[in-house]
Amino acid sequence: MTKLSAWVHAARLRTLPLSLSGILAGTALALGSGYSDGWLFLLMLATTIGYQVTSNFANDYGDGVKGTDNEFRIGPQRAMQSGALSASDLRRGIWLSSTASAALTLGTLLYAFGTESLGYLLLFLLLGSTAIWASIKYTIGSDAYGYRGLGDIFVFLFFGLLSVLGSYFLFTHSLALECFLPAIAIGALSTGVLNLNNLRDRESDNRSGKRTLVVQMGYANGVRYHIALCLLAFLAILYYVLIQDQPLFFLPCLIPFLFIGIHLRTVTRITDPASLDPELKKLALSTFAIGLLLLAVNYYFS
Repeated sequence: MTKLSAWVHAARLRTLPLSLSGILAGTALALGSGYSDGWLFLLMLATTIGYQVTSNFANDYGDGVKGTDNEFRIGPQRAMQSGALSASDLRRGIWLSSTASAALTLGTLLYAFGTESLGYLLLFLLLGSTAIWASIKYTIGSDAYGYRGLGDIFVFLFFGLLSVLGSYFLFTHSLALECFLPAIAIGALSTGVLNLNNLRDRESDNRSGKRTLVVQMGYANGVRYHIALCLLAFLAILYYVLIQDQPLFFLPCLIPFLFIGIHLRTVTRITDPASLDPELKKLALSTFAIGLLLLAVNYYFS
C-alpha cells in the first residue's frame, strides 16, 4: 500500500455519506422555507467532510494507541493497526485536518453571517470548535468519551440536531419547529450506525476496556435499542410528512424505511456479530437517501 493509499484508507471515505446526510436535510428544509445558496451549500459540505476526516484519523490513532484495534476486532483493519501509517503520521494528519476544518468553519460562517451578525458568528464559531473537539476526543486521551458510553449522545447531537438545525440556520438565520423532526430522524439513524458498529465489536471492546453502551447494556438490549432508534426516526419523518400542506408529495421520503425495515429483520436474526458489518453500510446509505429525498422534494416545491 502506497502512502497516499494509506491516507485515503485512514480517511474512510465510505463514512462520508452518513456525515453529509444532516447537511442535505438542513438544506432541504431551507429550500422549503424559500432560501437557497449554492456556495453556502458547498462550503457546508466541505466543512463537514473536514470534521469527518478529522474524526476518522483521530479514531484510527486513539484506538490504535490504546490497543483496541487488535486481532479480536471484527471490522476492516485500520491504517495504524496494519502498520500503513505510524502514530506520528496520524498525529500530523489530525493536526492538518483539524486546521483545515477550522479554516473551513471560519470561511463558511463569514460567508453566512458576514461581520454584521457578530453574535451569531461567535456562537457558531464556538459550536464549530466544539465539533472539532468532539471529532478528536471520541477515542483520544484518558478521558475519551467514546470509552465511557457517551458516543451515542454526541453522534445524535452533532450528526442530527447540530448538523440539520445548524445548516438550516446558516441559510435562514432562524429556526422552525418542524425542522426538529428530520433532525431527530437523522440523529437517531446516525446513532444507529454507531450502535451497529458497537454491536459488531462488543467482545473486543469489552476486552479493551471500551465501555460503549452496548458493552454496558448487553448484546440483546443493544439490538432492542437499535430497533427503537430506527422506529424513532420513522415516526419523526412520518410526522414531518403528515404536517406538510401536500403530504402525498412528500411520501417518497419514507421509501428508505422499507429498506431499513428489511435491515432490522436481518439484524434481529443475526447470531454472528461479524455478519453485522454489511448492515452498517445499508443503514448509512438509507440515511443518506432520506437526506437526498428531502432535498429533492423540497427543491421541487421551492
